[in-house]
Amino acid sequence: MLLVPEPAAARPLSVGPIETLVIDRQPLFLAALASLLEAPALASRVTTAARSDVGLDLIRTGIVHLVCCELQAQPISGLELVRILGEERPGLPVILLGDTGDEAQVAAALAANVAGLFTKSSDPDEFLSGVKAVLAGHRAIGSQIITQLVHRFSSPSMNEHRIAGSQLSPTELEILTMIGQAQSIPSIAATRGISHKTVRNHLAKIYRKLELHGRTEAMLWAARMGLTGN
Repeated sequence: MLLVPEPAAARPLSVGPIETLVIDRQPLFLAALASLLEAPALASRVTTAARSDVGLDLIRTGIVHLVCCELQAQPISGLELVRILGEERPGLPVILLGDTGDEAQVAAALAANVAGLFTKSSDPDEFLSGVKAVLAGHRAIGSQIITQLVHRFSSPSMNEHRIAGSQLSPTELEILTMIGQAQSIPSIAATRGISHKTVRNHLAKIYRKLELHGRTEAMLWAARMGLTGN
């Protein structure tokens, strides 16, 4: 699992039982995931919905601390639900769950404001660890998602990425290295003596030059290129 640290204040921690909403079209998976989240390891109170529009109504009218939703939710897709909640309930963490055939949406999910991204076949212990990390205000990416991304960087187009990497300025290369070391934007800004906005501007240029979809892919790219020293 890949953990992307975020500022502690980025997402408020819940007090008392964790109210979790699970959205999925498959009744058996819905029941199994609810059972996992309700187990003593997390002791969450779970509400389920087979339709994402019903789930959205539940969020709008009730108390929800965490949302777990499949990417292919209907009639509102998981990605669209993230967009809507980003406008209506900023700070509410959403974990998206992908299935076989969802690879095309994974990169889009990484670029969205998704707190967690896992496959439906993820190891239960890894998933629970990811949920806890998300509730602590971080971003968690499952190992099977990481494998998909590493495969992307291992493709023949990797030579193009190497060429693009050589076009980074010294400052961009240093910032990419720090991102690869899982440093946060505030940490990078403090280390370099620049503003958070300037760091984000550098990151935008890095993503554009390397054709990346956000910070998670940048961390993997840096590791693949040996910038992290690991």
